[in-house]
Amino acid sequence: EVFVQDNESLSGRGVLRGLHYQIEPMAQAKLVRVALGEVLDIAVDIRKSSPHFGKVYSYILDDQKHDQLFVPRGFAHGFVVLSETAIFQYKVDNFYSMEHERGVLFNDPALGIDWKLNTALLSTSDKDRVLPLFKDAHYFV
Repeated sequence: EVFVQDNESLSGRGVLRGLHYQIEPMAQAKLVRVALGEVLDIAVDIRKSSPHFGKVYSYILDDQKHDQLFVPRGFAHGFVVLSETAIFQYKVDNFYSMEHERGVLFNDPALGIDWKLNTALLSTSDKDRVLPLFKDAHYFV
């Protein structure tokens, strides 16, 4: 991959970002890691032709193991901070485009994602709270 941009966010415990993706022609692959703290990282296969369509992948990323996760194009992505604070870093292979940005509601019962924290502790943006359900999402072919 050729990455065109590096991003970094600082978030407190319970901050949940996602599930986000961009549609073609601005779809993005991401290489993600945690520089400080611990997060639960989630990727959901939204490629309609994939035998794993709708499958949720869940990983703990932290500043101890220094693992990185590659999230290919065609996956919705999100994370929640499990530690007091976390610095989350990600490289992308395409630039951000508001026009092509899409998402899936983080707590859609059809996905059954265990975010590892009591839902009362989760903090999401207004934008993320009104994302469509998985069944209404814009899928990749």
